[in-house]
Amino acid sequence: MTTTRAPHPIGTPGVPWGPADVAVWRSRQAVKRSYEADVLSAIEPLRARFDVASYGRLDYAPDSYPLFAIRSRDWRDELPCVLVTGGVHGYETSGVHGALQFVDGHASRYAGKVNLIVAPCVSPWAYERIQRWNADAIDPNRSFRDNSPAQESAALLRLVEPFRDRVLLHIDLHETTDSDESEFRPALAARDGKPFVADTVPDGFYLVDDSAHPQPDFQQAVIAAVAKVTHIAPPDRNGEIIGSPVVAPGVIEYPLKRLGLCAGITPSPYKTTTEVYPDSPRATAAQCNAAQVAAVCAAIDYVLAHRAGE
Repeated sequence: MTTTRAPHPIGTPGVPWGPADVAVWRSRQAVKRSYEADVLSAIEPLRARFDVASYGRLDYAPDSYPLFAIRSRDWRDELPCVLVTGGVHGYETSGVHGALQFVDGHASRYAGKVNLIVAPCVSPWAYERIQRWNADAIDPNRSFRDNSPAQESAALLRLVEPFRDRVLLHIDLHETTDSDESEFRPALAARDGKPFVADTVPDGFYLVDDSAHPQPDFQQAVIAAVAKVTHIAPPDRNGEIIGSPVVAPGVIEYPLKRLGLCAGITPSPYKTTTEVYPDSPRATAAQCNAAQVAAVCAAIDYVLAHRAGE
């Protein structure tokens, strides 16, 4: 049922936000960390082993952010492509740092087996402000579609377009946090002029499969690998995680492409969205990063073994 809580401080209850409301919201978003110090400085030393490609720039005056993807140096057109994305939601820290740690510590072992493309921080404006939305109060992870209203989504779509039909695997690295319930979902309800209906935050790691093309064995292989690093989220009393039925331990399904989600941007046969829970008393930030790395490695190992056995 609808919770009783104080109205959101921005806008009029029941009325979707207009440009003035968005401007007020944007004015309240303060820089809390540095994209340059945390991300660009980590990408720079990777240039010795990988190709680093610029794929666009975000302009939110007075701020401007260059976008980079890390690619296999031994790119071969006959190899399948593996796409790893992080930081689509800027506040989801382990998605960014897990992607970077995967490249630094593990990507080289896949040389000559796949073409790797890693976009570690899709939303740097939001990364700096620990925000879910971009500067226009748009969720990039509902905006991966033609004529996208989100600069971040449009730029990634342009990056992927030349090889999108050759992507064998896409793994998109996310987090579910306590701030989803305390800040981001209430803001979403206010922005859209809808009542806020509270939900529970799952304690642990889970995956989101594609309901249009599910791959249950693949998802379970990733879950099994991550379970060695951190705990897997159990279903709630309704047998659900964030309102969706649990179809297997630690797995729910969404229609990825229809919802405009990042993991649905290619026709790849294997795709998943990771969800780490950094606010759990049973997990550390290092474990969350390690869980993302374990998920990426397990996903690539599975699809290579499956492909080899075809």
